[in-house]
Amino acid sequence: MKRVRFAAEGAVHEGTFREGALYDACGRRYDPDRVVWLPPVSPTKVLGVALNYPEHATELGMRAPDEPPLFFKPPSCLVGHQAPVIYPRGVEYLHYEVELAVVIGRRCRNVQPEEALQVVQGYTIANDVTARDFVGNFYRPPVRAKGYDTFGPVGPWVVEGELKDPHGLEMRVYVNGELRQRGNTREMLWKVPQLIAWISSFMTLEPGDLILTGTPRGISPVQPGDVMRLEIEGIGALENPVVDEEMGLKA
Repeated sequence: MKRVRFAAEGAVHEGTFREGALYDACGRRYDPDRVVWLPPVSPTKVLGVALNYPEHATELGMRAPDEPPLFFKPPSCLVGHQAPVIYPRGVEYLHYEVELAVVIGRRCRNVQPEEALQVVQGYTIANDVTARDFVGNFYRPPVRAKGYDTFGPVGPWVVEGELKDPHGLEMRVYVNGELRQRGNTREMLWKVPQLIAWISSFMTLEPGDLILTGTPRGISPVQPGDVMRLEIEGIGALENPVVDEEMGLKA
């Protein structure tokens, strides 16, 4: 099942996507081209896992760490499918990052790895948009780099119950139709159960919380006017245009 949130006819709806159309909770049908796609979840927190793909660590000139390095993205940065990503003034290197996002389904703490998939509601696609200029060390944590408004496209839906094994999914990024990034979730250094167990060992996870599981090798800059299309096998495609800040503020 594909769970969605969208705005239409002056209201926000939660429902499903099937047979090429959107349906609200009452079963009314909506044309996908006549709605505003919203993030399919409303998390209390968005957790990112850095350097979870060894080749991505290598392209950044870093070694794979001994434990999962975590960072937060504010929920306020989330936007839905087709929403513009604003290219802020003062940023020189804006990068896409395709990531499998895990959606937590129930409140949990101290989850064991062998039970971790039982707390998962489903999976979606996330674009961990990053102002690479502002990624630094401990004294310059990536809050600014990762936290600008619109730096968290997610969607277009949450796939529930259809991905029995999230490890083995092809991932691709196209920019203006050109293939820029390609990887597979089997390359993860820490698998989904390990990540849930690790994070829940010191933090309560709430329904709707997102865990972004890292990006493979192949990040590169985008510019205003570009269109980013992220694809993950078994989920679908998340597409967002890049607009400059002045245009974005007028939208």
